[in-house]
Amino acid sequence: MLDLQVIDDPAAATAALDPIRGRLLSELAVPSSAATLATRVGLTRQKVNYYLHGLEAHGLVRLAEERKWGGLTERLLVATAASYVVSPSALGPVAADPNREIDRLSASYLIALGARVVREVGDLVRRAKETGKRLATLAVDTEIRFRSATERAAFSNELAEAITKLVAKYHDESAVGGRAHRLVVVAHPLPQKSDSKSLPKFGHPKFDPKFDPKFDPKSDPKEPS
Repeated sequence: MLDLQVIDDPAAATAALDPIRGRLLSELAVPSSAATLATRVGLTRQKVNYYLHGLEAHGLVRLAEERKWGGLTERLLVATAASYVVSPSALGPVAADPNREIDRLSASYLIALGARVVREVGDLVRRAKETGKRLATLAVDTEIRFRSATERAAFSNELAEAITKLVAKYHDESAVGGRAHRLVVVAHPLPQKSDSKSLPKFGHPKFDPKFDPKFDPKSDPKEPS
């Protein structure tokens, strides 16, 4: 079973997004038969078989084992992955594309970049699997709490300068046999926790930069409404 599978076929995406089929996929983290699943989800075995045939046809579940019971054969199916992501490719021409005219400082552009990562890396993973090769990637994920919008802007400038220097140092357009890589760096606010014990929300004197006596309003980048 794969850790994650990217779905780029529209029909497969439709099947996976169906609530009942999605429930069956979650139940198939371990091999199960239609009869067992029917008991768990409260449907008839015939109904479950119908949904399973659709999932199997789109490569979302596979045969794990066959058991003989008298003159009958029981098929145990298992999900092909622990989790799934639908690629923008499945949406065809309306898929998010950062190459379109989008404000590069907007949240929409950031989302379009994320969509492109899913589309491109998902395709590369599929090709690597077909050829039996390992795909070399790099991912950095961390959190940072800024004391003020001023420091956030300073961090952004320093980060951009550091990346520019590194790219200039290692990029070689004329390298024979070299391979181009895409580097995407994004930053966005973390969603507020709903737990009452969570840290104060934006606007609280302790964390709102506008309550910082050293805060300069002229240097504050516009916040999303």
